[in-house]
Amino acid sequence: MKIATFNINGIKARLPRLLEWLEEFSPDVACLQEIKSIDENFPRMEIEALGYHVETHGQKAFNGVAILSKEPMADIVRGLPNMTEGPEGGPEQARYIEATIKGVRIASIYLPNGNPQPGPKFDYKIAWMDKLYDRAAELVKLEMPIILCGDYNIIPTDEDCYAPAKWVDDALTQPESRAGYRSILNLGYLDALRQIKPAGAAYTYWDYQRGAWQKDHGIRIDHHLLSPQAADILKDCQVDRVPRGKEKASDHTPVWIELQLDD
Repeated sequence: MKIATFNINGIKARLPRLLEWLEEFSPDVACLQEIKSIDENFPRMEIEALGYHVETHGQKAFNGVAILSKEPMADIVRGLPNMTEGPEGGPEQARYIEATIKGVRIASIYLPNGNPQPGPKFDYKIAWMDKLYDRAAELVKLEMPIILCGDYNIIPTDEDCYAPAKWVDDALTQPESRAGYRSILNLGYLDALRQIKPAGAAYTYWDYQRGAWQKDHGIRIDHHLLSPQAADILKDCQVDRVPRGKEKASDHTPVWIELQLDD
């Protein structure tokens, strides 16, 4: 089973690139973030025509997550459990969807950015991470393959960005952000990419400004966190840089894992 995570930065703007990638790479499961669409406007028919089942948790103009799967999905959870408020007490945002596919529990996650920090947006980021920790702790008790993948908006270590000094004041590198990420790992989850590539740059995001893509000035913020049962069947994990170099690309690129499932 190949499972990819891809922040597409707007389904309307990126649909041709998404359909092209789905046809060429053909993942068994694609977890999307930042679809920026309400559920009713999501281009379900175009994606279903490629053989995918579609589940979304959308929001007008911002955020939004989806799971696309060649196999049927069960036990859908929309919204991070027990996260009831958004920034500054506003409505909770569409940032989490979860489903079971062929005995694997998979979540598509779009964690808050948190900038500017300090401030209410950063407070929301940390509160959201606390609830994600709670959910991760519940899921790992199921003792089944769990994949928590998506755009975490966290640079785990200085090795995961091209110029650490430029990111010291950013919410993505703050001690609280990194501690929240490590707390999930401490539950027994493993960073899939670092199981395959323990060291070295493996960027997943390049800003549109200042020629970041051309200079390879990237950061790694899109992650697959695997429960022990999922890590035991991990075959590979790679960053697919090809989509980022195409016209009208997302500023993120897909990251995929391959699991060896029993037939």
